[in-house]
Amino acid sequence: MSLTVAVRASEGARTAIRHHPWAAFVLRRTGRLAVSLFVLVTASFAMIHLIPGDPVRAALGPSADPGLVAAQRHALGLDEPLPVQYAHFLGQLFTGRLGDSISNQMPVSEVIADRLPNTLSIAVPAFCLIMLLAIPIGMGAAVFTRDGRRRRAELGFAAVTGVVSAVPEFLLAVGLVAVFAVAWPILPVASQDGPLSYVLPVLSLTIVPAAALARIVRVEALRVLGEDYMRTARAKRLPARLRYLRHALPNLLTASLTVGGLLFTSLIAGTVLVESVFAWPGLGSTIVQAITAHDYPLVQGAVLVFGLGALLITFLVDVVVAAADPQSTIRGN
Repeated sequence: MSLTVAVRASEGARTAIRHHPWAAFVLRRTGRLAVSLFVLVTASFAMIHLIPGDPVRAALGPSADPGLVAAQRHALGLDEPLPVQYAHFLGQLFTGRLGDSISNQMPVSEVIADRLPNTLSIAVPAFCLIMLLAIPIGMGAAVFTRDGRRRRAELGFAAVTGVVSAVPEFLLAVGLVAVFAVAWPILPVASQDGPLSYVLPVLSLTIVPAAALARIVRVEALRVLGEDYMRTARAKRLPARLRYLRHALPNLLTASLTVGGLLFTSLIAGTVLVESVFAWPGLGSTIVQAITAHDYPLVQGAVLVFGLGALLITFLVDVVVAAADPQSTIRGN
């Protein structure tokens, strides 16, 4: 009897999912998120064991006392079997502990909590500035050059955005320092000291992704401008403001949001080098310092936080895109 009830309940759940595409979409995305989290956690755990040699000896130095090395290995649990270490690692994650830093003996979670807001303070404004610049520039370029008009402007736009988007962010940061802090010393070059100190780090994170996104927006805008409903709007002689803002722009948001989410995850990773250039007290520069000091628990915790942030952002972007364009996303894959 109970087996029959369970089978009917299972069939009812499958029927409900078929009739409610949002439920199927959420289940698929949640399952992918769970699998990705498992891979991320396992990879971060394996990282400290895949490093050649003894990570504790590397962190403490070759002349460290053997007793101190053994004590540190015991404190990190590295003298236990791998399954026990993995179970202990998962237990710490569920309780919010990421171990202790070897270099400063502080809890890794406290170090991350202290530095992560500084990273977000430049990554979030940079992302907002990217979207505010790239979407109107890309759409304006599409309107200006559609139907093969103004070929020189099209070639100039493609050349400039192509060159800018190919420049590494850390090299751009060095160039901005050379121009605005050395040649013309009008902006501070290092540390977190007043509103002006945010200008160069934010610009370093903004310019390259904005150029890349503007190219994508232009291509997508050209496709939208060639659709039948846009030709109908032009035939009805609707004002340009209504054509572009009411009809074209909403149809650009799906692609822009998708690429924008990917750009935001890359922004977080890009802060690693940019923060080092500007001596910004964020999580990116902390990772560089931890790698230099062989502080593997701190590197491990920072990688976990960055990876978790990237996965959550991707999940949220999927949800927002699904709400904006349910036909292509929810019923797709």
